[in-house]
Amino acid sequence: MNFKQNIPIYLQIADRIMDEILTGVYPVNGRIPSVREYSVALEVNVNTMVKVYDHLTSSGLIYIKRGLGYFVSESAPAQIRQMRKTQFFTDFLPQLAEKMQQLGITEEDLKKELTKYLNK
Repeated sequence: MNFKQNIPIYLQIADRIMDEILTGVYPVNGRIPSVREYSVALEVNVNTMVKVYDHLTSSGLIYIKRGLGYFVSESAPAQIRQMRKTQFFTDFLPQLAEKMQQLGITEEDLKKELTKYLNK
């Protein structure tokens, strides 16, 4: 995994796990790799992974079954989608609108191009 400099590593890894939950790599109530397994796979410190799992647990996205490991919560996919939608509308969309204005791209231009990607 290539880490970005301006975002804490534990948040980047948490984001990756959320992506994997959304794509079904880890289904609802399915087990996710242990802290050690994941830290070895990503070649990061175990303490970093503990921080990741603490973050995901406190967010309600995963839960622990004592002696069995960590599992994806029932509400995780819906929570992640809602968080990502909010992030999209507050972070990405304003930047997109600004670029469209700078480049003279109309709503119709965008709809036409976007339709190509949505119909794939």
